[in-house]
Amino acid sequence: MIKKTLALAALFLTIVCCDKLDDLTKFNIDYNTEYTIPASSILGTPFEFVTPEVTTNSQQEFENNDTNADLVESVKLRDLTLTIQSPTTGDFDFLNEIFIYINADGLEEILIASKSGIQEDGSQTLDLDVENVELREYILKDSYTLRTQSVTDQTIEEDHVINIYTNFRVDAKILGL
Repeated sequence: MIKKTLALAALFLTIVCCDKLDDLTKFNIDYNTEYTIPASSILGTPFEFVTPEVTTNSQQEFENNDTNADLVESVKLRDLTLTIQSPTTGDFDFLNEIFIYINADGLEEILIASKSGIQEDGSQTLDLDVENVELREYILKDSYTLRTQSVTDQTIEEDHVINIYTNFRVDAKILGL
């Protein structure tokens, strides 16, 4: 009976410890980039903008988390938030829908986040719905770009500077564990 109890206790500890170790192999990487939506009187027509290249510094991020590119198993987008930087009175009421795509040298462009039927509530921040797609290869590159495709349902009389905040969840083996 004691052997069974000890065996069950050992099994329980092994499972708990493995889960704790697995949590140690996960970390987040955040990036910010900006783009400008020029003043416009065009309604209902899709328009596109490409952000400046975002330098990933992924090797440094991996080193900071005791891993390297070879040990990265998965990268997924957790959050993508748009914030109006200017004008200070600006809001997202002019947007009807938005789609954001990621692209990197030698890789296909893929949709990573979107939002449709955007409410006219005066909000200066907008959390997009993220796609459950594997982004490992994009983050391992030196840089990537984001392309936005938007449809407006109101005119805007001033240029709007938009910050795009992205939060990626990295799952890697730390020190080969």
